[in-house]
Amino acid sequence: MFLINVVFGFWLLCVPTSLRLVSGVEIVKSHPRDKIWHEKIDHHDQLFIVNKDIAPDGFQRSTVLAGRTPQDASFPGPLITGRKGDRFTINVTDLLTDPTMDRSTSIHWHGLFQKTTNYADGVAFVSQCPIATNHSFLYDFGVPDQAGTFWYHSHLSVQYGDGLRGPIVIYDPEDPHQDLYDVDDESTIITIADWFHLTSLQLLAALVVPNADATLINGNGRYVGGPDTPLTVINVEHGKRYRFRLIDMSFDAFHGFSIDNHNLTIIEVDGINTLPHTVNFIEIYPAQRYSFVLNANRPISNYRIRALSNTGVGAHNFTNGVNSAILRYVGAPEEEPQTSQPLSSNVMIFREGDLHPLENPGAPGNPYPGGADLVLNFTLGFDAEMVLFSMNGVVFESPTVPVLLQILSGAHHAQDLLPKGGVHTLPPNKVIEINFFGGDAPAGPHPFHLHGHAFDVVRTSDSSEYNFKNPVRRDTTLVAMKNQTTIRFVTDNAGPWFLHCHIDLHLSLGLAVVLAEDTRDTKKDDMIPADWKGLCPIYNSLTPSQLP
Repeated sequence: MFLINVVFGFWLLCVPTSLRLVSGVEIVKSHPRDKIWHEKIDHHDQLFIVNKDIAPDGFQRSTVLAGRTPQDASFPGPLITGRKGDRFTINVTDLLTDPTMDRSTSIHWHGLFQKTTNYADGVAFVSQCPIATNHSFLYDFGVPDQAGTFWYHSHLSVQYGDGLRGPIVIYDPEDPHQDLYDVDDESTIITIADWFHLTSLQLLAALVVPNADATLINGNGRYVGGPDTPLTVINVEHGKRYRFRLIDMSFDAFHGFSIDNHNLTIIEVDGINTLPHTVNFIEIYPAQRYSFVLNANRPISNYRIRALSNTGVGAHNFTNGVNSAILRYVGAPEEEPQTSQPLSSNVMIFREGDLHPLENPGAPGNPYPGGADLVLNFTLGFDAEMVLFSMNGVVFESPTVPVLLQILSGAHHAQDLLPKGGVHTLPPNKVIEINFFGGDAPAGPHPFHLHGHAFDVVRTSDSSEYNFKNPVRRDTTLVAMKNQTTIRFVTDNAGPWFLHCHIDLHLSLGLAVVLAEDTRDTKKDDMIPADWKGLCPIYNSLTPSQLP
């Protein structure tokens, strides 16, 4: 049965589950490793999707990875960079062969709005058919007015849990926060991921919330009872200020993030610049991102970077370096930290409502509940017998024909679009208010992500108060059991956009809807790339033996 995560004060705890102990390959004990992205690709490049055996925590398993070449595939995948205003053309080639995992794929560019290019959003059976093995697809899209911290991942079934995920950074030459930091480059990207020794399809078949075997920070970590594999080292120079870009790429878990003896000044949330807000602990959920400034003004030494998983990772602590990495000042000895986390009385934790946009604050519509052109209410549900999630009683099941293709073929009304009850049509250029009611859906809070938009969270999951003046603006927010969350946005981006829980198992078990925005003005068929049109015939010709 599903477990309900409960927050107890400072540290995150959960109802305990049985611990799965696994054996791993032997790895010689070595010094921790620096993590500068060994693979970095430009906004015009190739991305190959391959199977590869890796042991990021000392346990070797087959995975699904991305690389600039098949040989360079890694976890996380290569860093993709660009500048505000760039056009991205990334050709994705599927070379997957392992029948224990999905062999088709699709890539979603998380947080990028894809305005006028819904067909490049990368959601299997919503905006495209999957890319079949031994085939490729060119993702071609622009970022005319976006900059910040993003990421990419598979959006087919539960595939990204097997490793297909990587960072995206879009730099702004006129960043309004640039006077607050000295360093912002590939060395200041921090990714957090839960890691499993079972494949994602095995986890899905088990129908239980899993305990991750390890927490990986920039692709390195340890599991309980495993070898002392190298931890990631992030180097800083005393006296400099660093803009760190924190990305939670987790499949299931959320994390409590901190760096011993250092404050973290948040300046960006999910690609949106925010007013600076200083904390020393960040609670981060799957798909969320934060940029924070760290002032390297502490004594030269090694400091523990902590990312405590709510699922426990075998032990709910940092013994033998689990759930951690190392911040190392230049000149410090090459050894693991002896620093301690702050006492709970000294912890500065922020609530989501403490964050406010730097630019153009204020929610659209009128400043009272219901003050929008259209109000949608979604109540989350859970069927314990069938082990399925629902929204307004509807379990989302992927259609066999992508929603975008249905619209291009002439279906413009919700009652004509599949899956039945899972697609809601929205009129153009209107203010939309969505009320989420957590209902009895367990295993939360649920991080809900809306494709194609950032939204204003006018009522956060941990408050009964509304803020229409300067609410936090982002693309992934929380919906908690028995609580209400309310968001607002404007329908200025035609196309079918996925709205779903970003705990990937919950999505696969039905916790999603499609918002089909301005269906009559969705990109016309003669403007869709020819290779997109070829995806479905190729995928539909696959035999059962070519599918997992």
